[in-house]
Amino acid sequence: MSRPNLPKRAGGFYPPFFQSFQNEMAQMLDHLRGTAVPQPTEDFFSSGAMLVPAIDVAETETGLEVSADIPGVSKDDIDVMVQGDTLVIKGGKSTEREEKEKDYHLVERHRGSFRRHIPLGFVPADGAVDANFSNGVLTLKIERPENAPTGVQKVSIGTS
Repeated sequence: MSRPNLPKRAGGFYPPFFQSFQNEMAQMLDHLRGTAVPQPTEDFFSSGAMLVPAIDVAETETGLEVSADIPGVSKDDIDVMVQGDTLVIKGGKSTEREEKEKDYHLVERHRGSFRRHIPLGFVPADGAVDANFSNGVLTLKIERPENAPTGVQKVSIGTS
């Protein structure tokens, strides 16, 4: 994949390793800006990098609905907890591959893990979180307590 902003040099574009380096830097900057999140794939796990699942948060009439894309991870490898007004989703995956041939023995181990903190804006009551995991998607329905503030509060700014 070539990037249109790559400067040309005599004889064409820069070598492929430079293009790869520029793509990786662009992805890193996008991630830091929050504009793009790497999608979890088998290649992502095999790179030894940390998994960053895509998360969607939607407000409903009764609370929040959170969905996290975590393909390839089993339900038993995911932990969901509420710490005060923060939802914490963490988990990981490890794979191992072994090949034995008459002239070599190959063993590969890959691990990926993640931990996401999602501010809720309220402290849910015990038992107010319903979790479901199906086809690599974790869906959480979090009920907002009746006394939790909703809406926006305008703050006036004074002068000194």
